[in-house]
Amino acid sequence: MNLWPSAAARAASARCLVAPMLALSIALASVYWAFPEDLTAWRSTGIVAGWAGTALLVASLVLMVRETRLARLVGGLELSYRWHHRCGMLAYLLLLCHPLALALDAWAEAPPLAWQTLDPRAQSWPLWLGWAGLLLLMLGLAATFAVHLPYRRWRGFHFLLGGGVLLGLAHVYVLLGSEPLLLALLLIAALALGWRVLASDLGLAAHPYRVTQVEKPAAGMIEASLAPCAAALAVSPGQFVLAAFGDGISYHGCGEYHPFTVSGIDRQGRLRVCIKALGPCSQRLQEVEAGVLVHLEGPFGRFLDDPGSAAQLWIAGGIGITPFIAKLRAQACSQPTTLIYLYRDAVGAAFLEELAAAARDDPLFELLSDASGESLPDFERLLQQVSRLGEREVHLCGPQPLLAAISAALRQRGVGAAAIHFESFDFR
Repeated sequence: MNLWPSAAARAASARCLVAPMLALSIALASVYWAFPEDLTAWRSTGIVAGWAGTALLVASLVLMVRETRLARLVGGLELSYRWHHRCGMLAYLLLLCHPLALALDAWAEAPPLAWQTLDPRAQSWPLWLGWAGLLLLMLGLAATFAVHLPYRRWRGFHFLLGGGVLLGLAHVYVLLGSEPLLLALLLIAALALGWRVLASDLGLAAHPYRVTQVEKPAAGMIEASLAPCAAALAVSPGQFVLAAFGDGISYHGCGEYHPFTVSGIDRQGRLRVCIKALGPCSQRLQEVEAGVLVHLEGPFGRFLDDPGSAAQLWIAGGIGITPFIAKLRAQACSQPTTLIYLYRDAVGAAFLEELAAAARDDPLFELLSDASGESLPDFERLLQQVSRLGEREVHLCGPQPLLAAISAALRQRGVGAAAIHFESFDFR
């Protein structure tokens, strides 16, 4: 058994550090440039907190950009979004410390002066810009934690964060003028927001496709075949795309970009995507028809990108079968591969006959299917059927509670954390 990580695993680990190092570099450069001299401790703390918070907000905007090459550089779109949220939260806390530290500095001179430092009514309009930016950040971050907020309303509130960043930068610009570092941060923020709004949200960088066929592989699920109208995306099995479905003759699309894993790829660049009815938009998509125009962004993700030479164990839960069926459709298995397919009942099991046929035709592929109903599957029984479990690379895809439970069962049976791979796709 090889205990050393492969070159691909080491490269993936290195990419996971790119996003935090990018944010840290921008913050440290800003603090170094603006570090105060010959000031009191509290005033210096307030200035450092303000610049560090502003820099982290700009880094958060960069990590919000949906662009294929940038996502690949920082270890994937899901990881990029995760650090986007972390940078935003830390920036907000630092920016809260900024006026508080300045007030504590004023307290040493006179307590009433400290209150005036925190009272916007007693200040001039350049300082109002800072308070307005902080208020927008507060509203935007509050919406981030409202997981049950409808997507469109959540998205509208989330854009307040961008407005808060611009107001904060305007606040500093009015106070300091055309400082080189400030102009650089303004330029980075404007480029990041511009790309996100124009290229991503408005779809100017999207690729047009058209729905050619719609099938229903299981209850509450469709598989849409998409043909490119221009240049096709270079998609690999295991990747996902962001798709916005338009209107048809009798179908009205929601026009929002949502992530869908690719379930099939052919040599002409045609794709198939599986869509399960989970939210308002995906429920409406169950009625999509041939001829509908679709705009795709991506591809994103590295799931199943480099399986290596070790024997494979794939575990899919429900709609999580999608990347594995795409891999099997693309090519036969090159190493011993066992797929454990978990579903509630046969009605909701997609591609079951196709998977059974692949197991009959490919001597390296083994299928273990299990209908567990509403309860968790018997992981112990299923894993006992997998030969040489400790020597396999494990790839998981499915609902987050299922992934957590099966990961714990795998570790109890001696499978190392480095051998377990998954992508969660749980971002908005």
